[in-house]
Amino acid sequence: MSSSAGEKTHPLLRQRDGQHARVTAVELFFDLVYAFAATQLSHKLLGHLNAQGVAETLVLWFAVWLGWQYTCWVTNWFDPERPAIRSLVFAVTLLGLVMAAALPEAFGERASLFAAAYVAIQVGRTAYIVSRLPADHPLAPNYWRMLGWLAIAAVFWLAGAFVFPQWRMTLWLVAIACEYLSPMFGFPLPGLGRSSTQDWTIEGGHLAERCQAFVIVALGEALVSTGATLSEAQDWDGTVLLALLAAFLTTVAMWWLYFGTSSEDATRTIERSDDPGRIGAYFHYVHAILIAGIIVGAVGNDLMLAHPHGAPPWAHAVALIAGPVIYLVGSAIYKKVVYGRIPHSHLIGAVLLLVVIALAPVADLLSMGWMACVTLLALGSWEGRSMIKRRNQSRGEAA
Repeated sequence: MSSSAGEKTHPLLRQRDGQHARVTAVELFFDLVYAFAATQLSHKLLGHLNAQGVAETLVLWFAVWLGWQYTCWVTNWFDPERPAIRSLVFAVTLLGLVMAAALPEAFGERASLFAAAYVAIQVGRTAYIVSRLPADHPLAPNYWRMLGWLAIAAVFWLAGAFVFPQWRMTLWLVAIACEYLSPMFGFPLPGLGRSSTQDWTIEGGHLAERCQAFVIVALGEALVSTGATLSEAQDWDGTVLLALLAAFLTTVAMWWLYFGTSSEDATRTIERSDDPGRIGAYFHYVHAILIAGIIVGAVGNDLMLAHPHGAPPWAHAVALIAGPVIYLVGSAIYKKVVYGRIPHSHLIGAVLLLVVIALAPVADLLSMGWMACVTLLALGSWEGRSMIKRRNQSRGEAA
């Protein structure tokens, strides 16, 4: 912790001894619910490939991500091995399970159940932390401000669940804006002031590892979804097996572009920053894009396995390519945060993938899937060589 927040300790806080704070078993247990949530979102999008379905899935994804993100910050500051914090994580996990189960009908008959579970996660978790922090603790003002904004958002979440469906989208978008944008400005509230990222005394290695864990969860969901679709195929002929190979290699390429080229450097970027709270906030915003790309990519892979040949509907073609494009955009911004520049390879790859979408009238999903797969694999190789070159240059400068 920085000196400002470290002057007054608390028995529930993680002990900062200069070592990398490990991710605990209870945090990984908590992540299992979000594997289920990612599956629920991909299934919802797969069943509603239209403008309304995309908008609804996007709103729900932001809710899922915000619930995970705010909990991640709590377990970065507070020790999950302490019974009081472990119990909190278990309670949030149960509520998260209810929220995830309600996702497919969150804009329908289970709107109130979804909103109530989500609000209980966000407001309940934050209120609990506020109740355990002395008023004069350096983290207390930040949590009071956070609680204020989450309470404001809760009004819109709950109101949206009980109004006419046509108003629900608008109210829930306002709620998301409250939760997603308020940290950018330090949770400003009249009479309570605003927080500074210098006050967000995070442990950088732990935060990076938590983000990496969610990427693994999302990639795992993509593989599970591919396997489930394959198991439903009646004939495992050569076409289906080619589609399976393309889906698998596309997922591997996504893994490569993240873990094979930047994950270790990301940890060092946070740890060496003079404002780790600001970098940590960037990481969470960027990972919302990255993981959304993986979820959409899983939907595209399922469509390719189910309908490899024939002229694809426009919505199917867009879904197949949109996942890799979103993922590349998120990866480009992520590497901008880590390295201070956007890699040219990602820009070129995004353009090539857009060209693939333009080929939809004359190509089938299997062909388009393989073109996207080869593009991502080539980018992984390109980025891998660039990483080796950067590290060699760093060693040479150090010497």
